[in-house]
Amino acid sequence: MVAPSARCYRGGMAPIDIFLVLVVNVVWGFNFVAAKLGVNELPPMLLTGLRFSLIAVLLAPLIPRVPRDQWRPVLWVAVTAGLMHFGLLFIGIDRVGDISSAAVAIQLNIPFVTILGVAVLKETIRWRRIAGIVLSFAGVAVIGFDPHVFNYLDGLFLCVSAAFSMAVAMIIMRRLRGVGVFALQAWMGLVTGPSMLLLSFLFEAEQGAAMAEASAIGWAAVLYTALGSSLVAHAANYRLLQRYPVTLTAPMMLLAPVLGIMFGVTLLGDALTPRMIVGSAMTLTGVAIIMLRERKIAGTAP
Repeated sequence: MVAPSARCYRGGMAPIDIFLVLVVNVVWGFNFVAAKLGVNELPPMLLTGLRFSLIAVLLAPLIPRVPRDQWRPVLWVAVTAGLMHFGLLFIGIDRVGDISSAAVAIQLNIPFVTILGVAVLKETIRWRRIAGIVLSFAGVAVIGFDPHVFNYLDGLFLCVSAAFSMAVAMIIMRRLRGVGVFALQAWMGLVTGPSMLLLSFLFEAEQGAAMAEASAIGWAAVLYTALGSSLVAHAANYRLLQRYPVTLTAPMMLLAPVLGIMFGVTLLGDALTPRMIVGSAMTLTGVAIIMLRERKIAGTAP
């Protein structure tokens, strides 16, 4: 998925690419707000199904463009990264009281993928990354024990489960060869869209009424999560991963959850308690340590 040599890197980042870093962080940071606004008007499984169905329609010409020996891993990525990760994440966002804890919890995909890299791929790990993993999980534990969060621990658990699902997908992505970012997005849309719509039909109610009563904000949330987050931001991030080392680009993306927290507080009125501030700082610091020490795993996201 990622150009192995980052051949365009010459020790500095071009101004256009610095701008793209900011774009990706802002788009992904605001995506937490869009998701929360969307699930306030549409059932989360329905919203996820609509999002990925739109992606499948837009990228339909790219669906066949997958090498024959890559079909099975691509389908597994679609299931773990699309169906499971985003399904669990949107249900979790629907249940959490604010998006700040969700924005932090989802960053656990990096500690999870590091652990899976050791357990599944037999990679080595040293004390700095171990410390980063411990600090990351400790930070989420601090957030979880915040009295403000007690009312939606189930939502926080779903967000952590979504992070684990993405970690599994990232391990599979490491072995993909010759699969473009939009081709992978197309297959994720084809698999996740209809599957989530079916799950919505089975387990959710009043979908028709919800769509009929949804405001422009609700439909804008569907468009934003599909076009902004999945297409624009992923494409820009893919360009950065092709041009620069992972150790340069990955830590820069930690601005996204920080912006997500800021947007939640300023736009949605989320409460930000001292315990949540401390826990968020611990988790993001731990993830940063892992990213800075890891030169292989952290850069496999599409």
